Amino acid sequence: MKKELDAFCAFLRHEKNASQHTIDGYRRDLSQLRDYLRERRIRLKDVDNVAIRGFLASLFEKGEKRSTIARKLAAVRSFFRFCIRKNWLEDNPAKVVATPKQEESVPTFLSEEEMARFLDMPGSKKILDIRDKAVLEFLYATGVRVSELVGMNLNDIGFSERIIRIRGKGKKERLIPFGMTAENSLKTYLRRRLEIHGGEIDSEACFLNYRGERLSARSVERIVDKYIHDSAVRRKISPHSLRHSFASHLLSRGADLRVIQELLGHASLATTQKYTHLDLKRLLDVYRKNHPRS
Repeated sequence: MKKELDAFCAFLRHEKNASQHTIDGYRRDLSQLRDYLRERRIRLKDVDNVAIRGFLASLFEKGEKRSTIARKLAAVRSFFRFCIRKNWLEDNPAKVVATPKQEESVPTFLSEEEMARFLDMPGSKKILDIRDKAVLEFLYATGVRVSELVGMNLNDIGFSERIIRIRGKGKKERLIPFGMTAENSLKTYLRRRLEIHGGEIDSEACFLNYRGERLSARSVERIVDKYIHDSAVRRKISPHSLRHSFASHLLSRGADLRVIQELLGHASLATTQKYTHLDLKRLLDVYRKNHPRS
């Protein structure tokens, strides 16, 4: 299956214009299927829906989340569709396998008051702290994914209109506005950007690490962890939580759901609608705490 998997990843790169992050994810998921089939001496042309269900059952036994198993099943379906296209198979054995029912989950987010305190945490005049503040302010101001943030280039920023050009999933571009607070933090950082690594830096990337290279997604996770640890927040907060906070705060202040969908870069409104459940939960909490007969 190695030859077929390599061809599929090449197809994702050259025809689907998928990011390296997406391709690596597909390769990991499908390598698990390959190992499962190899252990049971099942050849690719002999895979049926029973084998696919057995693979999913093995993932359940390993304690994988339903959302993770659903993602792996989607990868398997895509791979077998590709195999049919290449005439390596006649039928897709995964198409009749049902997707596991997903658990209802409420996105983790910070309240407006918690967010204000959190964003005030990076307070020193050191260049890396100034960079951290710009990173956090920009994540909250735009709601971008971490992968989108670290992919930002200097020529993507339009200060005159306060708009940033973002390349999202599938390298689709969208324009997102940002506010004056994020603008001020970003300009303060950019004025001193050359101080990082003595000026020997990546000339295109907006956000840099201490070596002068483009900041990685893992580095952004460490930045968020650092300031959450120093703040009064005692629950698990990730960089994605800032994206959730961005959406929930806009919704609670009356923003249209389709506008939020466009800002977040969601292909489907159904993905954005989880924030309506989040806002309803907050409404119920406020009601129960404040109504005299609740």
